[in-house]
Amino acid sequence: MLCHTLFAAAVLAMIVAMFFGLSEGLGTIPWPWAAFANALLILQFPLGHSLLLTGRGGRVLTRLVPGPHGQTLATTIYAIIASAQLLALFALWTPSGIVWWRAEGVMFWVISSAYAASWLLLLKASFDAGAEVQSGALGWMSLMARIKPVFPDMPTEGLFRLIRQPIYVAFALTLWTVPVWTPDQMALAICYTAYCLFAPRLKERRFVNRYGSRFEDYRASVPYVVPRLRMRKRLPNTHQP
Repeated sequence: MLCHTLFAAAVLAMIVAMFFGLSEGLGTIPWPWAAFANALLILQFPLGHSLLLTGRGGRVLTRLVPGPHGQTLATTIYAIIASAQLLALFALWTPSGIVWWRAEGVMFWVISSAYAASWLLLLKASFDAGAEVQSGALGWMSLMARIKPVFPDMPTEGLFRLIRQPIYVAFALTLWTVPVWTPDQMALAICYTAYCLFAPRLKERRFVNRYGSRFEDYRASVPYVVPRLRMRKRLPNTHQP
């Protein structure tokens, strides 16, 4: 309940806050100190998100649960922490009070539709990668079944046939398809788009170590973030026999 309630709250806060260009928030820190506080809110998610994916970070996750179940619940704890970080970012943001542009009329509906489509694309990419891992369900479901967590195989189907990092690309699209633009939204969009471009490099290093030549072959055939105009021959089934 904790994992999925936090996850839902974080996603809802993110959707609503960015829809209004971060022009609303519960933060009340006076300016210019608010700029420093907002910068910390932006940085804490990618830094924590990446550090917990390292070997040392994984060991920390397993120690956060007392008793013998830390390893099993690591993915659930990771999702709880990530959700809390995102909720803090979007709920505690202190708005600048400056609105550069607000879509109106037909343009509002066009951009709002693109925003909704970006979120649907992110949902599709998450399911293609393994929704049970992305949502944190893998850990607690494995514990309930009294089995070791079985991670999904290397994703190559769905959106992963077009690009190697559809989750990061879809998230970046949500940052730029908002109907309200403020300095706050611009700062968030620039910082997190840079994160979406460079952070997957670390993820791919882990995939090389985990899958070896299977991932090397996949990387040679599928582009990083921009789909090819002409599709290559379909990849052979990369699942292990």
